[in-house]
Amino acid sequence: MNTIQLVSRLPNVGTTIFTVMSALASEHKAVNLGQGFPDYPMSEELIALVNEAMKNNYNQYPPMPGWMPLREAIAEKVDFLYQSVVNPDTEITITPGGTYAIYSAFTTILQPDDEVIVFEPAYDSYIPNIEINGAKAVRVALVYPDYHIDWNAVKNVITDKTKAIIINSPHNPTGSVLSEKDIEGLRSVVEGTNIFIISDEVYEHLIFDNIPHLSILRYPDLLKRSFVCSSFGKTYNCTGWKMGYCIAPPELTKEFRKVHQFNAFTCHTPTQVALATFLKNRDAFLSLSSIMQEKRDYFIELMQQTKFTLQNSYGSYFICGTYEKMSDEGDKDFAIRLTKEAGVATIPVSAFYQNGKDDKVLRFCFSKKKETLEAAVNKLINY
Repeated sequence: MNTIQLVSRLPNVGTTIFTVMSALASEHKAVNLGQGFPDYPMSEELIALVNEAMKNNYNQYPPMPGWMPLREAIAEKVDFLYQSVVNPDTEITITPGGTYAIYSAFTTILQPDDEVIVFEPAYDSYIPNIEINGAKAVRVALVYPDYHIDWNAVKNVITDKTKAIIINSPHNPTGSVLSEKDIEGLRSVVEGTNIFIISDEVYEHLIFDNIPHLSILRYPDLLKRSFVCSSFGKTYNCTGWKMGYCIAPPELTKEFRKVHQFNAFTCHTPTQVALATFLKNRDAFLSLSSIMQEKRDYFIELMQQTKFTLQNSYGSYFICGTYEKMSDEGDKDFAIRLTKEAGVATIPVSAFYQNGKDDKVLRFCFSKKKETLEAAVNKLINY
C-alpha cells in the first residue's frame, strides 16, 4: 500500500518551547512562570455580561467584521487614548485573537519571495506566519542587553523585496518599549516606500513607569500603511477567550476582510456583546498598568534574594533575567534543569531567535498571584 506523502509547509517548525516547558512543569509539579497567562480570576462583571448576552439570545452569527457596538466602543477608546479617529465600519475588524489578526495581516499583503523585517528575539508566530505565505523573514537582532532597535541595521537590509516590517511594543519577550526616537527611525525607513507596518500592540495597556504607549494609531502618516493588532485576552486577563481586533485604513481593511471571511468569518457573539458594554468602563483598562507594575515590582523585590540578575521591563507580562552567577550552560539546558531540580518553569530566550542565539537569558512571567510569585522565589533562593 502506498503511503500518502505530505510536503510540510513549515518544515523547520516543531513543538514550541512553550508546550515543552509547560509539559515539564506539569510533570515535575513546578511553579509555571513560563507561559504568559494569569493564574488569578478575571472580572466577574465581564463574565456576567457574557452570560447575560447568552440568555438574551445573542447566540447567532454577528456581522463578519464584528458586532458593530463593539467596533464603535473600540473607536471611542482609540479616540480617547490616542486622539485618532478611526471608522468602526471600514477600519476595525474583530478577530479570534491577536495572533490571528497578525497572521491575517501577513496573508493579506504577502506574495511569494517578499521579505519582512523581523526583530529578534521575536514572538514565535511571526516567522512561521511569513514563511507559510511563501515570503522570507529578514531577521534583525535587537541590541542586547536593553534590546533596542538599531535603525541603521534596519536600513542596511532594506531591498526592493521588502514588503513589511513587524514591530511589537510593549515587547514579548523582553518588556522593552518603543520610544519617540524609534518612531522617527521607523518613519525614516518607510517614508517614500511601499513598505507596510504590522504593529503588534497586544500589551498596549500593560506599560509601566508612566511611559506612554506609542501606538501607531497616534501617527497618521504611519497608520496609513499599517495593520494595528490588539488583544482583549491580554487586556482583561481572559487569554483563553481568543478575542482581538485589527485596525487598518479602509483599503487595507477591505483586503484583510477578504482573508478573514474565508477563515474564521466571525467571532463568538456573546463575548462581543459583553465587551461592547464593558469597554465603556474606562477604569477597567486604565488601571491595568498600575496593577501589573505592582506585580512586576514585587517580583523584582523578591528576586533580589536569588542569584538571578533581572533586566528592565517597561511593559507586558514579562521580565528577563540572566543566571551567570549560577551556571555557564545554555539557556535551554538551564531552563530544563531549573524546572526539574528547583521546580520553577521559565522560557529560554534563545527560543525567540530562529538561529538560537543564546545570551543566557530566561524569561519570567510575573502576571501571577502574589502567592505564586512567592512560591517560585522560595524555590529559587537556595538553588
